[in-house]
Formats: sequence, C-alpha cells, structure tokens
Amino acid sequence: MIIEGAEPFFLKGNSTGVLLIHGFTGSPAELILMGKFLNNAGFTVLGVRLAGHGTSERDIIRTTKYDWFDSVLDGYAILKSVCDKIFVVGHSMGGLLSLKLASMYDVKKIVSLAAPIFISTETDISSLPPRERCGENYVVRPRRTLENVPPAANRVYRKTPLINIHELLDIILEVKNILPRITAPVLIMHGEEDHTAQPKSAEYIEKNIGSKISKRIMIPECGHLLPLIEKRDFVFQETLNFLVAD
Repeated sequence: MIIEGAEPFFLKGNSTGVLLIHGFTGSPAELILMGKFLNNAGFTVLGVRLAGHGTSERDIIRTTKYDWFDSVLDGYAILKSVCDKIFVVGHSMGGLLSLKLASMYDVKKIVSLAAPIFISTETDISSLPPRERCGENYVVRPRRTLENVPPAANRVYRKTPLINIHELLDIILEVKNILPRITAPVLIMHGEEDHTAQPKSAEYIEKNIGSKISKRIMIPECGHLLPLIEKRDFVFQETLNFLVAD
C-alpha cells in the first residue's frame, strides 16, 4: 500500500514536460513542492514513484536498479505522449537516473540535485558487506523530522535493505561510465554540507559529462535534501532559470 501523500503526481501545463525523479528510499512527496513551483511557471510536471518506494521496506527489497529505471521510462513515455519536449530533474539517486535517461533518450535539459558519485564516509559505506552476504539484512535509519514539508516527505523507510545499497552503487558505476555520452545541457546543484553524497560528486559530473553547456552551483550551509531545505526557494528558482534559458 502506498503511503498517503507518496503517490506519483501529474500537473498539467503547457507542451513542455518536466519529469521529476526522487531519490533512493524516498518518494514523490519530496519533489511535490518543486513540482508545483514549476507547474505554476507553466510546465507540465510528472513526479514518478520508483518501484518499491513510498510503500514499505518489504517492497523495496524485492526491487532492483532495473525496476527503478523502468519506472523512469514509464514516466518519460507518459510525458512524451502529451508534451513536445522533455526536461528531467532528479534528486540524489534520481539525479543519477536522470543522467542515465538523458544518455539514451531525447531529453532537452537535465537538472541534477545532489547526485552521489561519491558516498560520504559518514554513512559508514565502507562497512557494507559483500552482496552475497547481505541477505535480508537492514541498516536502521533515523526518523526524519523536517518542518514545513509535506508530511509524507518525513515518512521515509526506517530500515534500508543492504542489498539495495549494492543496487545504488551499481547505478553510480554505470553513470560514471556513461557521462561522456551525455550531451544535453546540464545544471548541477549540490550542498556544500552534504553528508550523504560527497560535494566533490558535483565537480566530477561537470568535468566528465559530454555536455557542451553545463553549470555547477554549490550551495553554502546546505545538506543533501535540496528540494526540502530552507533554501529550497533558491534551488527552485535556479532550476527554473536554467530550464527557461535559451
């Protein structure tokens, strides 16, 4: 059963579509505020729900990177059926999936928010057991208590299956390999105080992506959750500025 408020959302606007992709163990609720902002600016917006997300840990443990990307492809196909051109905006793992989508399909612009090329050592990633030893083991996560956000954005999974972390690491490796093939203009934003995805991830993407047009914005005193933080209005406005620029 989908968590109340964590459903995918579709906001009808003009003939330009923006596909919003949430992060690992997150849900569309984390991007609904950005979606409404972009829709108010005229865009048609679709916030996808990745397979196994926005429900329970029992669901996500049965999914893989292929299921997650299939969810992205479904969202792209829906938007493509009603829009003339597509932009894609992804947060965290959603940023990685946005880059992968742009390497394979007709995406006019990409916005990558806190995409994790390098995982912070503070996550204790070095203690992750080999895939074959993960089984159905989990790592417990702290409760999220952000203020002034949709309630469902705080209802993240309290446990993360270790096997799924390996799926995330596989996506990171894949994106590192395909970055030179991506040619769409890209905006890369990252918080300087991100303790989940190392800030140097943004520089790596900028230096290795094949796009002739790229812009990197490092946001002082900001962590990982760029669509939900107090400075989110800045993140939203910079995203809009990039999308509407010629």
